[in-house]
Amino acid sequence: MERLSFTYPARERLTRRAHVGVVGSGDLEVLLQPSSDQHAHVSVTTSVDGFAAVWKNVLDRFFGRFEGAALIEINDFGATPGVVLLRLEQAAEALRA
Repeated sequence: MERLSFTYPARERLTRRAHVGVVGSGDLEVLLQPSSDQHAHVSVTTSVDGFAAVWKNVLDRFFGRFEGAALIEINDFGATPGVVLLRLEQAAEALRA
């Protein structure tokens, strides 16, 4: 089990929470809530060790489009980078709904 943390600058204040996905059988969940500062703070708990660079690349790509000040908790059970990006985008979309 590996725990990773990342921080990104943010421009947009959030007022809602979002929860997408489930942990189990190669999937992951994303819990997103408003941050109290002007940053997005991401906490990743993953069952797969040694992929910090891959996580950073996926998150860099996501935060190239998402500017919300959020606390994001990701609980991973071996999801692929494509699934990670999909779940993050689903959480962002849930905020707009």
